[in-house]
Amino acid sequence: MRAMPLLFPHLISTPSHVSALPSHLIPTLPTLRVSVNTRTSTKHDCLVPGLITCSSSPHKLVRDPRLDKHVLKQNKIRFVQKLKTLLLSKPKHFMHIQLLYKCRSYLSLPKPRSLLSMIRRYPTIFELFTIPTPPTPFHATGPLSQLCVRLTPAAEALARKETDLKKCMSNSLAAKLQKLLMLASPYHRLLLSKLVHLGPDLGLPINFRSRLCNDHPDKFKVVDTSYGRALELVNWDSNLAKILPLRDENVSVGLIVDRPLKFKHLRLRKGLNVKRQHRDYLIKFRELPNVCPYNTNVTDLVKESIEAEKRACAVVREVLGMTVEKRTLVDHLTHFRKEFGLPNKLRGMLVRHPEMFYVSLKGQRDSVFLVEGYNDKGALLEKDEISAIKDELMELVREGKRMRRERRKEYIYGDVNKSDAQPLDNQDDDEYDDDFADDLDDLFQLEDYSSEDDVDDDESEELIRLQEKGEFWMAERTASSINQNDCGSGPW
Repeated sequence: MRAMPLLFPHLISTPSHVSALPSHLIPTLPTLRVSVNTRTSTKHDCLVPGLITCSSSPHKLVRDPRLDKHVLKQNKIRFVQKLKTLLLSKPKHFMHIQLLYKCRSYLSLPKPRSLLSMIRRYPTIFELFTIPTPPTPFHATGPLSQLCVRLTPAAEALARKETDLKKCMSNSLAAKLQKLLMLASPYHRLLLSKLVHLGPDLGLPINFRSRLCNDHPDKFKVVDTSYGRALELVNWDSNLAKILPLRDENVSVGLIVDRPLKFKHLRLRKGLNVKRQHRDYLIKFRELPNVCPYNTNVTDLVKESIEAEKRACAVVREVLGMTVEKRTLVDHLTHFRKEFGLPNKLRGMLVRHPEMFYVSLKGQRDSVFLVEGYNDKGALLEKDEISAIKDELMELVREGKRMRRERRKEYIYGDVNKSDAQPLDNQDDDEYDDDFADDLDDLFQLEDYSSEDDVDDDESEELIRLQEKGEFWMAERTASSINQNDCGSGPW
């Protein structure tokens, strides 16, 4: 039996689960979904009349080489900074090589790589020297000297300069901590174990838990919680409860192209294009009233609302604005997800707002940049003195690389004695990307271990050979530097 044709097909509605055919006659709507709240009214409804969320698909992450170079530069000196932190944590600023083998996990050195070869990669930063072994019957058959590592005079002077600078900046660094605690609602309290990860990016000294926190009792105090020791806000400063001022993008120089636009414009990074639906969402997001993260409690906002996302973006912008280089790791921000009221899908929110943030995939962990802190060429707009000291450290690393290159040429062409030149095995020029976790909590517990069992066979043979020969590539220490180290200064 033949089916009867439908006389009125326009009266029959299509089920909701069946997608309609695409048509060029129907305009494309922006990817904003308005969810009508049908539940009973509560105290939250008077603050947020409706829920507006972005239901767009995952966005393609466009890489920016101008910003990625900062992550690559950080990876090149990561081993230098970690070993320098270990040396400066000691009273006399040196460590035994055999004790340093216990720090492989902290330095992120895989087993095949030799520790001595990594130290020789930076002759302008580290130097090797020997100290006599106490004459005991147990060591009677072994070598009479122990190989140690310390900072060169240039690197030690640079570290002392950085320490003195952070002492002078004690008030400004304390203001950063106080402002960070003001963002942590509702208790205005942050665990010290979490602050340790973010401390280097904020420019805090390594001993901020014992010095900076105790030197400003009028701003914050250390309290004991069920999760550990935490830093709690004592005094609320209204002068600090101000959002980071926006960069003026409409600076006119009298040209025709600088005239006010007659349409809505979204400023993005150079070379970045987004889809029209995403652009419309970002423009509407920008036109919404600003939410001050200091005066707005996260519990007063509905989760996954546009106001909650507006506040979360403002919190991340404030934290990145406090950092020295206007960037940090995404993992460091996820540590404070509960305290700062950040969403669970924090990385997705950062990628969704390319007008404010840039997520770099370089390295083993992603980094997030504050876009307005850099110019179109990828350079920092505002550099402080701590950034200048880091640039001097990079220059020392480059100088050491030039020295190793010259030694390699001398070794190949035979301009010097082969016994005085450095072997080619220890002059590898491959860039070493040592991304590792910032586990600074166990930093001062390393000297309690014995290091006789963790030394590799090849490295121990090389260590004994160098100790018996007594010849190293560095110069002997002067009497003035020996007296200086013997005085036993406090931890850095």
